[in-house]
Amino acid sequence: MTLRRFRKSLVPYLFLLPGLAFMAVWLVYPMLRALQISLYDWKLMPNQVSLFIGIDNYLKSAADPLFWTALQDTALYAVVTVIGQLLLGVVVALLIDRVLHGRIVFRVLYYLPVVTSWVVVSLLFKYLFNSSPAGLINYLLVDVLKVLSDPIPWLNQANSAWVAIYTLGIWKGVGWTMVIILAALQAIPEECLSAAAIDGASEWQSVIHITLPLLLPTIILVLIMLTIGAFQVFIPVSLVTGGGPLHRTEVLLTYMYDQAFTDLNYGYSSAISYLLAAIVFVISQLQLRLRQPAVLDA
Repeated sequence: MTLRRFRKSLVPYLFLLPGLAFMAVWLVYPMLRALQISLYDWKLMPNQVSLFIGIDNYLKSAADPLFWTALQDTALYAVVTVIGQLLLGVVVALLIDRVLHGRIVFRVLYYLPVVTSWVVVSLLFKYLFNSSPAGLINYLLVDVLKVLSDPIPWLNQANSAWVAIYTLGIWKGVGWTMVIILAALQAIPEECLSAAAIDGASEWQSVIHITLPLLLPTIILVLIMLTIGAFQVFIPVSLVTGGGPLHRTEVLLTYMYDQAFTDLNYGYSSAISYLLAAIVFVISQLQLRLRQPAVLDA
């Protein structure tokens, strides 16, 4: 290879170098550092000695009931919100795809919650479901509709608190699912739908037998992305309930945060982060296996 060709081949790597440097500093190094901390009884103060304990922090999670409670709550949150976002997102996309006038307005309205800050909407829902003083939901149920005589302590009970968190998670994610599905709908060949109409298929039959099967690869991709996001839930739980009452609304990231910044148990907190990453990786791989046959069929 001549010097000129070598310099020419080097140019793309020079453009990539700044991005790779930032990735190494802000992503790779913290990940490796967290892995190191997870193997120690890590002490923050420089005059304290951090002891190497191997995989003890990982083994500790097996006997930690709060870890399993947080994992169960995280998994249930993922199931409820992912199914809710997926079903509503597909329905909304199908409806908007058939709107003749004002389609852009509906897109913006449904997508607006997606681009709104998690902090803002979490504090908004905390106000809506507040019980003392009465929030908007209790005000409507008790004073306006008069279907209840006493306000519901939404955020003071685990079951009702989860209703608020689930509702927030679904409401905020429907718009994102809708946009992805709507883009996939517009990529469906018009000839397929026209042929079905000529054969006498109703609109419902076209949706069931043509539209949804062609959307299946996209739906599975959205399912994977929503699941990864759901397992990383932190801000709404932290701001709406703080994991309470009595850790009944604890999720893995809020439990990890408390271990690090409340109990100063940095080693165990780092181990929880890697366990969460492993869980998400396994679930994603299983979902990808579902997508491959769907892509081949499509």
